[in-house]
Amino acid sequence: METGNPVSAYVIVDVDVLDEEAGLAYALVAQKSILSHGGRYLVAGPTPEPVEGTWDSSRFLVIEFPDMDRIREWYDSPEYRRAREIREGKVRVQMLFTEGSPPEGFSLPA
Repeated sequence: METGNPVSAYVIVDVDVLDEEAGLAYALVAQKSILSHGGRYLVAGPTPEPVEGTWDSSRFLVIEFPDMDRIREWYDSPEYRRAREIREGKVRVQMLFTEGSPPEGFSLPA
């Protein structure tokens, strides 16, 4: 059902810090850039024990943005490019961009 409002979009991040000092520097710059582009943290912290399977990262984040365009603006921004330079070789990041589902959930293929 189309409501005319854009669907929220999410950044799902796995993080492994190899150098704590660089990790803190990266986190400070990244957080400032995320907040300045309309992002808000939904989950951030140590990765909990998985219920099923394995999860190999030590930290896990879910960040909400108003829409996918805002995520792309943030990711391509000079501020976040600087954060990526800070983490180069010192913080491993795996990142997914995804749009949310409508409140009624997803529909199964027919």
